[in-house]
Amino acid sequence: MTTRLDAPPGTGAIPWRVWRLALVIAFGALISQLDTSIVSVGLNAIATDLDAELGDAQWIANAYLIALGMSLPASGWLGRRFGVGRMWLASLGGFTVASVLCALADGVWWLVAARVLQGLTAGLLVPAGQTVLGQAVGPHRLGRVMATLGIAVTLGPALGPVLGGLIVHAGPWPWLFLVNVPLGGLGLWLGLRYVPHGRPVDLPSRLDWPGLLLIGAGVPLLIYGLTMAGERGVLAPGALVPTLAGLLLTGGFTWHARRVAHPILDLRLFARPAYAAATVTAAFAGAVMFGASLLFPLYFQIGHDADVLETGLALIPLGLGTAVLLPVSGRLVDRFGGGVVSFYGILAAVATTAPFALAGTGLPEPLVLALLFLRGMALALAVVPAGISAYKAVAPDQLPDATTQVNILQRVGGALGGAVFTVVLAHELSHGADAAFRTAFSWLTVASALGLASAAWLALAERRSDMRPRSRTRSGAAGY
Repeated sequence: MTTRLDAPPGTGAIPWRVWRLALVIAFGALISQLDTSIVSVGLNAIATDLDAELGDAQWIANAYLIALGMSLPASGWLGRRFGVGRMWLASLGGFTVASVLCALADGVWWLVAARVLQGLTAGLLVPAGQTVLGQAVGPHRLGRVMATLGIAVTLGPALGPVLGGLIVHAGPWPWLFLVNVPLGGLGLWLGLRYVPHGRPVDLPSRLDWPGLLLIGAGVPLLIYGLTMAGERGVLAPGALVPTLAGLLLTGGFTWHARRVAHPILDLRLFARPAYAAATVTAAFAGAVMFGASLLFPLYFQIGHDADVLETGLALIPLGLGTAVLLPVSGRLVDRFGGGVVSFYGILAAVATTAPFALAGTGLPEPLVLALLFLRGMALALAVVPAGISAYKAVAPDQLPDATTQVNILQRVGGALGGAVFTVVLAHELSHGADAAFRTAFSWLTVASALGLASAAWLALAERRSDMRPRSRTRSGAAGY
């Protein structure tokens, strides 16, 4: 027996068919998220085997990052044009094929080209999956179901370095990509059985090509520039030029989107206070989570002389803490709202970051592991609820735009956080590792405090809003 979509918040049993769909979607997300971190571990081995300079091999990671940012803005339009379920299946199939091409590469630039294809398809998987789930379950039960997808999104980057280290240690580098093939095949088989294909929508106009070109180039340039700023410094030409170009192009898209009837991304959603507050909070949460994901590996490698595998194993408590609490966070969001949950989650993140800012590398290892586990639990309450709040604030047919925008802002926020924290760390390392990490974690604590203010804004906006879907701004039925 199912429950009406307008049931009171936090009530109503979710049928098994919806949980089964959520698990299938989460499995596909896990595969793509693993790939964001698993390959970076093996770059040195790949460069050696392909007789390539390490600088050229770095493009194996950079090309994936740029391509992922390029495809994100088009995900909403593609979902409407072909059906979000079809887009999800095509993305997972393309990702699996691209993994085979990566493994067969006999030169670094062939591998880079295959990584571009991987990135283009991976960029569509998560927003498409979120749209499928959001349209299947309805707003008042969305937290419980979407938290399942959140487990995959957060566990993937945490487990990637461990799995990558084991593969590089035990076998040749092509297995960094071949591991995706049986997983992708299983995901496709399950998807064909259980993921509805969706109904294409009769779009009111042709594709907004100027908008797509502006945002499709601006977002990846901005993410790439911020990432390079963390590696080379803010004023390095390889960082400053793409960052400024990305800002200019995304600013141009904002100007363009306000002047056309049917832009590639509907920015009018930001007129809703709850949605605007949720997306800003999601961006801060992305900076706190993804920025810290760069700091903590360096904390072990520089501060404690750990190798890659030891670092990956030390970070397991972080991902485990997130996985343990995410199902609970979804229930809390359905009951109390994402703003309140995110507020307490970010507050807990501040509490688990402050000891690193105060003690630097002097914390005993058992305490570090305990803090990482608690921080993982805090992130489960901080990151995913903000995105869920954004999806609850829109109508089902607006979910393709909402999922795309939240994913873009989270990735830009993560790139900005990573750039700031790593630049601060690099600048302070001349004063010693302990002092450098104290300063970097102090900046992370301040960023978390800013996210706390944003979460308070979201909680207030949700309190003033009944969070029911408003009138539709796109014509046609939902693409599910």
